[in-house]
Amino acid sequence: VLWFSDLRDFTGISDRAEPDQIIPFLNDYAGLVIDAIHAHGGSVLKLIGDGVLAIFRDGDQQSGCAAALASEITMRTNLTVLNHRRRMEGLPTTDVYLGLHVGEVFYGNIGSRNRLDFTVVGPAVNMVSRISGLCASVDRDTVMSREFMAGCPEDMRDLMVSIGRFALRGFARAHELFTIDPEIC
Repeated sequence: VLWFSDLRDFTGISDRAEPDQIIPFLNDYAGLVIDAIHAHGGSVLKLIGDGVLAIFRDGDQQSGCAAALASEITMRTNLTVLNHRRRMEGLPTTDVYLGLHVGEVFYGNIGSRNRLDFTVVGPAVNMVSRISGLCASVDRDTVMSREFMAGCPEDMRDLMVSIGRFALRGFARAHELFTIDPEIC
């Protein structure tokens, strides 16, 4: 199970904020996301600017999907607290966009003799990144692939609604995407 999250309007915030606020800002929000992922057994693979790539590899797909959704709930709860604290301190706040997908990845050290970086690659990584990138344009904080939705326990699938089919850059066919039903939450 793949998780890719990104901060809403980080470019605009970093343009408006004082330079000495940027690293603490990123640390507050990255810490929030990472703590939520670790709290439910996920592993953070990569920090990419203001983005976080993580996996949930529980014994079976349903457990991994359930853990990712539990992390999402923890993150959203703690995000409310963090944003309240930062507002009270007169500091900039943001939200987190989240894409969730299921698929295989390849991993290893990639680079040159002088600079290696442990990373993960593959169509599933590209897919989860593209899904996360759609959050702003579809006005949803969390967007999931059909594969993720289908991998969830049945009671969790009842919380999800289709938001339609979307062409994702680099993929030949459109993909049906889902979100958590705003009427339920």
